[in-house]
Order: sequence, then structure tokens, then C-alpha cells
Amino acid sequence: MSITAYGTPNAVGEEAEADTCSPGLACLLIDREEAERLAGMLKAIADPTRLQIFRLIERAPTGEACVCDLAECLGFRQPTVSHHLKLMTDAGLLNKERRGTWSWYSVNHSGLRKLRDILEPSAH
Repeated sequence: MSITAYGTPNAVGEEAEADTCSPGLACLLIDREEAERLAGMLKAIADPTRLQIFRLIERAPTGEACVCDLAECLGFRQPTVSHHLKLMTDAGLLNKERRGTWSWYSVNHSGLRKLRDILEPSAH
């Protein structure tokens, strides 16, 4: 994740404002494109059905799940589940592997790490 510093402390000789509300905020921002990617990931997982799907895949004994099994667990039709899986795959949260006529999904650990990094910044 790239961080950009905006705003610098006053140069020597410039007076500091007397009415500041915080003691020198560092203004370390996430790069705008990275922030948009992360927001897309958060939007993709911020749905009750998608959270359920993600948890099912994450806890699957083999670390992966087929669309047909997910549809059966959730009680949804396969096209509905496929729609949710596509959103999470496009966002970088899941990996997809085609086997014959079915697709198998697993957690994209790199994508999950990116979410954890933004949600748990002190872990760095």
C-alpha cells in the first residue's frame, strides 16, 4: 500500500496558527487509486450473503468450494451464487479455477491481507 505525505510543517520563520485543533497531523494518505481498490474490496464483502459465502469457502476442508455446493448450502440458485462470487473474485477476494463445467473458488490470501492491512494498521 503506498502512502503519500501531504502538507508539511511550517517553514522556519513562518508563524504557526494559534488555533490548531490537533498537534500536527502527519497527513499520510493512501494513494487514491489504492484507496479506490480497497473501497471496492470492502464493498464486495459488505453484503450478508457474500460474507456467508466467504466464510463457507474459508472454512471448507480443502480450502475451496464449488458453486454447486455453495448454492446448496445457501439455498440459492446457482446464477445468484455465481453473481456474488464474480463480484468477490473481481474485487480480488477470491481465486477462481475452472474444472470441467464447474468453477471452484478459494480465498485470495493476498487480497485478504490488503484488507487486513487497512483494517489493522498497527499490525505493521
